[in-house]
Amino acid sequence: MTTRTERDSMGPVEVPAEAYYAAQTQRAVDNFQISEQTLPNGLVRAMGLVKYACGVANRDLGKLTGSGKNPLTDDAVDALLNACREVADGKFREQGADQFPIDVYQTGSGTSSNMNVNEVIAARATELLGADRFAADKAVHPNDHVNMGQSTNDTFPTAIHVAVARQIEDDLLPVLEALRAELKEKAVAWDDVIKIGRTHLADATPLRLGQEFGGFARQIELAAKRAKKAAEPLYELPVGGTAVGSGINTHPEFGARVAAVLAEETGSPFVEAADHFEANADRDGLVESHALLKAVAVTLFNVANDLRWLGSGPRCGFYEIQLPDLQPGSSIMPGKVNPVVCEAAMQAAARVMGNDTAVAFSGAAGGNFQLNIMMPLLGAATLESVTLLANSAAALADMVEATEANTEACEAAVEKSLSMVTSLNPHIGYEKAAALAKEAFKTGKTIRELCTEQNVLPADVLDEALDPRRMTEPQA
Repeated sequence: MTTRTERDSMGPVEVPAEAYYAAQTQRAVDNFQISEQTLPNGLVRAMGLVKYACGVANRDLGKLTGSGKNPLTDDAVDALLNACREVADGKFREQGADQFPIDVYQTGSGTSSNMNVNEVIAARATELLGADRFAADKAVHPNDHVNMGQSTNDTFPTAIHVAVARQIEDDLLPVLEALRAELKEKAVAWDDVIKIGRTHLADATPLRLGQEFGGFARQIELAAKRAKKAAEPLYELPVGGTAVGSGINTHPEFGARVAAVLAEETGSPFVEAADHFEANADRDGLVESHALLKAVAVTLFNVANDLRWLGSGPRCGFYEIQLPDLQPGSSIMPGKVNPVVCEAAMQAAARVMGNDTAVAFSGAAGGNFQLNIMMPLLGAATLESVTLLANSAAALADMVEATEANTEACEAAVEKSLSMVTSLNPHIGYEKAAALAKEAFKTGKTIRELCTEQNVLPADVLDEALDPRRMTEPQA
């Protein structure tokens, strides 16, 4: 690989010849070879958007073109903002030419990635001006201009908040709604299918398959409400606090202006933090947000697992629903098909639950005085959780759409259930009903057959009491 020599305050370093980044990025690449995982795309794009908002605020405040060190021309300001836009739009992450190569597990503040973005934007802005982007004295400087009025300590967590909030709103909420709609559609379509209920994995009283799927739909509806709430703790932004929350080296209006630009760009109600010392010191908002995402994961796990059980079989399980055949299920058993989407979703949900432990620990153990030093992990883990939840919900929605009811299997089990005796409690009492259930199990007879033989109730009363449909609803 051909290289060029770049310099920073620590001296020279060799950088890939065509890279837009410079010395500080390369030092981080060399120092942090931990996981082979780089920052998620959503976080890099959010950092570009935050830099754009900061550039607009500094432009409007007259800071970039003012009388300070190295003031920019109007053309240079435009170039800076255009370069920020390109990063926000996902440019420079092409396969084989990733300009954001730093490992997730890096300096705990995210300084390396902040400088990575600053260097790329400065080089690209200089290039847009028609100047040499490799020059030591670039027209746009990564610290003096791109990072003006900022510290990693306030802009990196700001970018995390923006990235997570947007991914929840743009990616997760729509697919949860799609999954809810598919489940609700099945609930309506299968309202007349009577089946046996189960508690403790043991036979219980009858219900309708539509009622069961209506319950699933409501679970997902509530999960979506929790997901929406998960974005709310992220709307307060630390930007404007700079290094420790005091706002040193920034304009008093800077934080509010940046938040306003981000709100306008995204449609999310971002605002400047009420207290910058709190906003710099802890990441409790992320901890709260992820806790709600964990609750969504629990719901997805439970629904996926129930669908897996209901589709078990086809001959020796419940097989009350027919999940779509998507791929061969065994390398040794011909014709076997497995509930692969359910299993994938359950694994993803388990990972989210694990991420929640990492996020909570990072929020608690990583926060000392004016800075949390586990922010890259916090950002990456939370964004991974949102991605896993969104993609799992989308896969489940497609699966549910293609799922069919096995009406015969549902109805065949109802009459055999010992729990049919429950509807006799008001007529003969709990103790006698329990005795009938035990006798029915011992003899292999149904509750109806046993009651008929023993004349437990008049025929018309017995038929009404043992009507499976009637047992699926409250009775006056």
